Parts: sequence; structure tokens; C-alpha cells
Amino acid sequence: MEVLKDGTDYAPTAPKVLQLLAMLLLRPGKLVQIDSIVEELWADDPPRSVRTTMQTYVYQLRKCIEQNELAPAGDELLITKHAGYVFTVDPAQIDVFTFQRLFQEGRELLDRDHYTDAARSLRAALALWTGPPMANVNCGSVLSSYVVDLQEQRRTAQHLRIHAELEAGWHRELIGELRALVAANPLDEGMHGQLMRVLSRSGRRSDALATYRNLRAVLNEELGVEPCEELQRLHHELLSAGETPR
Repeated sequence: MEVLKDGTDYAPTAPKVLQLLAMLLLRPGKLVQIDSIVEELWADDPPRSVRTTMQTYVYQLRKCIEQNELAPAGDELLITKHAGYVFTVDPAQIDVFTFQRLFQEGRELLDRDHYTDAARSLRAALALWTGPPMANVNCGSVLSSYVVDLQEQRRTAQHLRIHAELEAGWHRELIGELRALVAANPLDEGMHGQLMRVLSRSGRRSDALATYRNLRAVLNEELGVEPCEELQRLHHELLSAGETPR
């Protein structure tokens, strides 16, 4: 997580203050309950003076905002309420919400078979990623769940982007990327299916069949299961395509 101004990162360096900021950024402009913050920062072992300690972290965050001129006044950006705190930042300033907007836009374009435009939106969404989410934050239970959800969103966006580019006719350009993704994710059946399709459409049916055989061997050895029905159908279609008409 970074707080960028003119290319410089002004994110707090104190771990708990950074963790608090991450919690507030999940719900920009909305109330973040004190109980939720306590659960994230201390789980089942909060300090005796938990309210005072949390107020200290809030003070440090406001001080960081003011010293780095991220807002005219820290208490105007980070507002104290009876039940919690409100961080009044515009969601458009937070990359994750831009990613989600572009992701949804790409999904809707794909549903309307606008493959080139869908691929463009999904590429723009994925370009906002620079690494694992919250990699520099000590995540508790709340942020850890959020990280898992974000990783799934990224994976789905990547899958849809590849699908859009495949349907747009860019199958040859996808071979190298999909080979790398399959190598990094040897049990991901969706990626293997996409690789089989781009190989087949590029006139490399034998390589597509070899991809299926390799996946089947790994699944049998690692999990004791067969590939999913969708991949079995694709495999059968590839085999049938090579049969000599009688």
C-alpha cells in the first residue's frame, strides 16, 4: 500500500498506523466501526488502554497527513464519530476502486461481445496492480479476508481479459503468456483450458493435446482426480477434429 503525492510515497511507516490506514481506505467516506478496527489491530488480545492507544494511532495518522500536506487539515480528512472514524477521501483516488470500476466495465462489454473494448478495459484494470495486495501491511483477520477477495478479483479479471483477447483473434500473442501462467499455476484448470484453446486456434492441436495430458497427469498424481467436464469436452473436440472422415 502506498500514499502517493507527486510520485513520492508518504505512507506511514509505523506498522499499526499503516494497518489503521488500510482499514479506513476499505470504506472511504463511510463509518469504520471502532470494534472492527480493534479486531483487526489486536484480534483477541487488545491492550487495556485500547481506546487511548487507538486514539494515539489516529493522531499519528493525522500528523502524517498534515506534515506531508496531503490535506489542509488531518481532522478534516479523518473525522472522529461516536462509533468510529470516517476517512473522507474520494474513492476515485484509490486504485483498488478504479480497478473494480474498470473490471466491471470490461465484464459488461464482454457480455455484449465487444471483445476489443472489453480487453482494453480489463488490461487497464490489471495494469494498476504492482504486486500482492497489502504486501507491506501486517494484516489481521479483516484485512486478510479482504486480500483473499482482491486476489480472486484479480484472477477473474485476468481470466476474462485473456478470454476477450482470444475472442478478438489475438490467440498467437497469448501463447507465451499462458504458458508462463500454466507453469506458475500447474493445478489451474481454467488457465490450462485457455492455453489449449489458443494453441488449437494457432494450428498447434498436438501441443493443445499435450497440455491436456500434462494437466491430467498432475491432477491424478497430486489430487487423484480427473480434469473437469469442460476440459474433457474440449479434449474430445480436439481429438474429433483430427479424425479422418469415413
